[in-house]
Amino acid sequence: MNASDLRDKTPDQLRDELANLKKESFNLRFQQATGQLENTARMGAVKRDTARVKTVLNEKAASVEE
Repeated sequence: MNASDLRDKTPDQLRDELANLKKESFNLRFQQATGQLENTARMGAVKRDTARVKTVLNEKAASVEE
């Protein structure tokens, strides 16, 4: 997921994406705790994607305030 792709989305779509990423993050943490997680790199990728979505949301909010 690229930041440029995210900038094309509406704030509502970004909030939905953020909710999905948070659910996935929870599921990955649960799998790790139970020893079922196979792809540990996915946890980092989800965390970075979450940060990207939050950054783009903040950029859009800042541009609206100006």
